Amino acid sequence: MIPYHLPYKSPEQMERASRAFYEHISQRRSIREFSNVPVPAKIIENLILSASSAPSGANKQPWMFCAISNPALKSEIRKAAEKEERENYQGRMGDEWLKDLAPMGTNEHKEFLETAPWLIAVFKKSYDFENRVKRKNYYVQESVGIACGFLLIAIYDAGLAALTHTPSPMQFLKKILMRPENESPFLLIPVGYPAEGATVPDIRRKNAEEVIEWYL
Repeated sequence: MIPYHLPYKSPEQMERASRAFYEHISQRRSIREFSNVPVPAKIIENLILSASSAPSGANKQPWMFCAISNPALKSEIRKAAEKEERENYQGRMGDEWLKDLAPMGTNEHKEFLETAPWLIAVFKKSYDFENRVKRKNYYVQESVGIACGFLLIAIYDAGLAALTHTPSPMQFLKKILMRPENESPFLLIPVGYPAEGATVPDIRRKNAEEVIEWYL
């Protein structure tokens, strides 16, 4: 164990800081219309390192982030994703699911997978190897989910946009990127600047009374 110090903030300072952060992060939106303006790799590295600072079960850090800018790979990923999405929209998804998606304006066409300068494919690792010995990871789903939350916040805070894309099933990512046996695809995140004139659905987020149950 090593000492840990958290700078003190008064309740008033914390209230101001928490409110300012809420007002900032509440403007984050998922977008599907990206600019192809390049984003330096160093920025993507910093964002992924921020994500990798997330807590994890037994500090196993059971994740791998694949940062993809290669046009040929992005094209291959798009083709494979659209194949799965066509099957989803034409049969796998039920009527209720399709009805709920309708206001979002989504469909099987995923141009953003090629337009966005970067794709971050997130993989979860059910186990690792330490000195050639198989070691189990714990709370993998929860840990990787938290890391992805960190990543989305970091992306927005840096001034970029993202989309949480989940073409299901996603095993094609493992094949295309030649990932090892212990990794499974978790999320595919296009990252870049919004396209000029980009739009987002006019949605409402739940208020405090709808998402908080107080036990005082």
